[in-house]
Amino acid sequence: MSIDGFVGRPDGGLDWMTWEMDEKLINYINQLTDSVDTILLGRKMTDGFVSYWTDYVKNKPESEEYPFAKKMVDYPKVVFTKTLDTSSWENTTLAKGDVVEEVNKIKNQTSMKDIIVYGGAGFVSSLIKNNLIDEYHLFINPTAIGKGLEIFKEVEKFSLKLTESKTFDCGIVVNKYQP
Repeated sequence: MSIDGFVGRPDGGLDWMTWEMDEKLINYINQLTDSVDTILLGRKMTDGFVSYWTDYVKNKPESEEYPFAKKMVDYPKVVFTKTLDTSSWENTTLAKGDVVEEVNKIKNQTSMKDIIVYGGAGFVSSLIKNNLIDEYHLFINPTAIGKGLEIFKEVEKFSLKLTESKTFDCGIVVNKYQP
Protein backbone atom coordinates (compact mmCIF):
# COMPACT_ATOMS: atom_id res chain seq x y z
CA MET A 1 0.00 0.00 0.00
CA SER A 2 1.28 3.50 -0.76
CA ILE A 3 1.51 5.98 2.10
CA ASP A 4 -1.53 7.74 0.66
CA GLY A 5 -3.64 4.57 0.83
CA PHE A 6 -3.56 3.06 -2.66
CA VAL A 7 -2.77 -0.55 -3.54
CA GLY A 8 -2.21 0.05 -7.23
CA ARG A 9 -2.28 2.73 -9.90
CA PRO A 10 -5.69 3.30 -11.56
CA ASP A 11 -4.69 0.70 -14.19
CA GLY A 12 -3.44 -1.69 -11.49
CA GLY A 13 0.24 -0.88 -12.08
CA LEU A 14 2.68 -1.66 -9.28
CA ASP A 15 5.78 0.16 -10.56
CA TRP A 16 5.74 2.40 -7.48
CA MET A 17 6.27 -0.45 -5.01
CA THR A 18 9.55 -0.92 -3.16
CA TRP A 19 11.15 -4.08 -4.52
CA GLU A 20 14.57 -3.70 -2.85
CA MET A 21 13.56 -5.93 0.04
CA ASP A 22 15.98 -6.54 2.87
CA GLU A 23 16.56 -9.96 4.45
CA LYS A 24 14.40 -9.20 7.50
CA LEU A 25 11.43 -8.29 5.29
CA ILE A 26 11.89 -11.43 3.18
CA ASN A 27 11.96 -13.49 6.41
CA TYR A 28 8.76 -11.76 7.60
CA ILE A 29 7.02 -12.54 4.31
CA ASN A 30 8.18 -16.18 4.47
CA GLN A 31 6.98 -16.58 8.07
CA LEU A 32 3.62 -15.07 7.15
CA THR A 33 3.34 -17.36 4.13
CA ASP A 34 4.34 -20.43 6.15
CA SER A 35 1.43 -19.73 8.52
CA VAL A 36 -1.16 -20.29 5.77
CA ASP A 37 -2.41 -23.19 3.71
CA THR A 38 -4.86 -21.47 1.35
CA ILE A 39 -4.64 -18.40 -0.90
CA LEU A 40 -7.71 -16.39 -1.89
CA LEU A 41 -7.64 -14.30 -5.07
CA GLY A 42 -10.03 -12.22 -7.12
CA ARG A 43 -10.37 -13.33 -10.74
CA LYS A 44 -8.91 -10.16 -12.26
CA MET A 45 -5.63 -10.59 -10.41
CA THR A 46 -5.25 -14.35 -10.71
CA ASP A 47 -3.83 -14.77 -14.21
CA GLY A 48 -0.96 -12.33 -13.59
CA PHE A 49 -0.30 -13.73 -10.12
CA VAL A 50 -0.26 -17.40 -11.15
CA SER A 51 1.66 -16.73 -14.39
CA TYR A 52 4.33 -14.71 -12.59
CA TRP A 53 5.04 -17.35 -9.93
CA THR A 54 4.72 -20.29 -12.34
CA ASP A 55 7.37 -18.66 -14.56
CA TYR A 56 9.74 -18.53 -11.57
CA VAL A 57 9.14 -22.19 -10.73
CA LYS A 58 9.62 -23.36 -14.32
CA ASN A 59 12.40 -21.05 -15.48
CA LYS A 60 14.28 -19.60 -12.51
CA PRO A 61 15.11 -22.37 -10.03
CA GLU A 62 18.37 -20.60 -9.13
CA SER A 63 16.54 -17.41 -8.08
CA GLU A 64 16.35 -16.48 -4.41
CA GLU A 65 12.60 -16.06 -4.99
CA TYR A 66 12.23 -19.71 -6.07
CA PRO A 67 11.24 -21.12 -2.63
CA PHE A 68 8.52 -18.48 -2.28
CA ALA A 69 7.39 -19.00 -5.88
CA LYS A 70 7.10 -22.73 -5.24
CA LYS A 71 4.76 -22.05 -2.33
CA MET A 72 2.62 -19.72 -4.45
CA VAL A 73 2.27 -22.40 -7.13
CA ASP A 74 1.85 -25.37 -4.78
CA TYR A 75 -0.51 -23.89 -2.18
CA PRO A 76 -4.22 -24.38 -2.85
CA LYS A 77 -5.78 -21.26 -4.34
CA VAL A 78 -9.43 -20.27 -4.46
CA VAL A 79 -10.38 -17.77 -7.15
CA PHE A 80 -13.56 -15.76 -6.67
CA THR A 81 -15.29 -15.29 -10.00
CA LYS A 82 -18.67 -14.71 -11.54
CA THR A 83 -17.46 -15.22 -15.12
CA LEU A 84 -15.30 -18.37 -15.22
CA ASP A 85 -16.70 -21.89 -15.30
CA THR A 86 -13.37 -23.77 -15.16
CA SER A 87 -9.86 -23.07 -13.91
CA SER A 88 -6.75 -23.68 -16.01
CA TRP A 89 -4.46 -22.78 -13.09
CA GLU A 90 -2.65 -25.47 -11.11
CA ASN A 91 -3.94 -26.13 -7.56
CA THR A 92 -6.82 -23.73 -8.08
CA THR A 93 -10.56 -24.04 -7.53
CA LEU A 94 -13.28 -21.51 -8.28
CA ALA A 95 -15.72 -19.92 -5.86
CA LYS A 96 -18.74 -18.63 -7.76
CA GLY A 97 -21.31 -18.02 -5.04
CA ASP A 98 -21.95 -15.27 -2.52
CA VAL A 99 -18.63 -14.01 -1.13
CA VAL A 100 -19.75 -14.23 2.52
CA GLU A 101 -21.01 -17.81 2.16
CA GLU A 102 -17.98 -18.92 0.12
CA VAL A 103 -15.39 -17.41 2.52
CA ASN A 104 -17.14 -18.83 5.58
CA LYS A 105 -17.28 -22.25 3.90
CA ILE A 106 -13.51 -22.06 3.22
CA LYS A 107 -12.80 -20.92 6.79
CA ASN A 108 -14.70 -23.97 8.08
CA GLN A 109 -12.90 -26.39 5.72
CA THR A 110 -9.34 -25.13 6.05
CA SER A 111 -6.89 -27.16 8.08
CA MET A 112 -5.16 -25.73 11.13
CA LYS A 113 -3.39 -22.98 9.20
CA ASP A 114 -4.61 -19.53 8.19
CA ILE A 115 -5.94 -18.22 4.89
CA ILE A 116 -4.19 -15.36 3.07
CA VAL A 117 -5.64 -12.93 0.54
CA TYR A 118 -3.43 -11.46 -2.17
CA GLY A 119 -6.02 -9.35 -4.00
CA GLY A 120 -7.10 -7.70 -6.18
CA ALA A 121 -8.36 -4.43 -4.84
CA GLY A 122 -12.05 -4.93 -5.63
CA PHE A 123 -12.07 -8.41 -4.12
CA VAL A 124 -10.26 -7.29 -0.95
CA SER A 125 -12.64 -4.34 -0.68
CA SER A 126 -15.61 -6.74 -0.74
CA LEU A 127 -14.02 -8.83 2.02
CA ILE A 128 -13.48 -5.72 4.15
CA LYS A 129 -17.02 -4.49 3.52
CA ASN A 130 -18.40 -7.84 4.71
CA ASN A 131 -16.11 -8.07 7.78
CA LEU A 132 -14.49 -11.27 6.51
CA ILE A 133 -10.87 -10.42 7.37
CA ASP A 134 -9.61 -11.46 10.80
CA GLU A 135 -6.15 -9.88 10.61
CA TYR A 136 -4.50 -7.29 8.38
CA HIS A 137 -0.82 -7.09 7.45
CA LEU A 138 -0.52 -3.77 5.62
CA PHE A 139 2.82 -3.33 3.87
CA ILE A 140 3.22 0.45 3.64
CA ASN A 141 5.61 1.50 0.87
CA PRO A 142 7.40 4.86 1.29
CA THR A 143 5.75 6.25 -1.84
CA ALA A 144 2.74 8.46 -2.60
CA ILE A 145 1.05 7.95 -5.97
CA GLY A 146 -1.81 10.48 -5.75
CA LYS A 147 -4.58 8.29 -7.14
CA GLY A 148 -5.26 4.65 -7.70
CA LEU A 149 -7.00 1.52 -6.49
CA GLU A 150 -8.26 1.53 -2.90
CA ILE A 151 -9.36 -1.28 -0.61
CA PHE A 152 -11.13 0.78 2.08
CA LYS A 153 -13.31 2.90 -0.25
CA GLU A 154 -16.58 1.06 0.44
CA VAL A 155 -16.58 1.39 4.23
CA GLU A 156 -18.12 4.35 6.03
CA LYS A 157 -16.28 3.88 9.32
CA PHE A 158 -13.65 1.30 9.87
CA SER A 159 -11.55 0.92 13.02
CA LEU A 160 -8.59 -1.37 13.49
CA LYS A 161 -6.47 -2.18 16.52
CA LEU A 162 -2.72 -2.05 15.89
CA THR A 163 -1.15 -5.21 17.31
CA GLU A 164 2.34 -4.95 15.83
CA SER A 165 4.43 -2.61 13.70
CA LYS A 166 7.76 -3.46 12.10
CA THR A 167 10.08 -1.24 10.09
CA PHE A 168 12.50 -2.53 7.50
CA ASP A 169 15.70 -1.05 6.07
CA CYS A 170 14.15 -0.78 2.59
CA GLY A 171 11.63 1.74 3.98
CA ILE A 172 8.61 -0.54 4.15
CA VAL A 173 6.62 -0.56 7.38
CA VAL A 174 4.36 -3.53 8.08
CA ASN A 175 1.45 -2.73 10.38
CA LYS A 176 -0.48 -5.70 11.73
CA TYR A 177 -4.06 -4.96 12.76
CA GLN A 178 -7.15 -6.73 14.00
CA PRO A 179 -10.70 -5.41 13.57
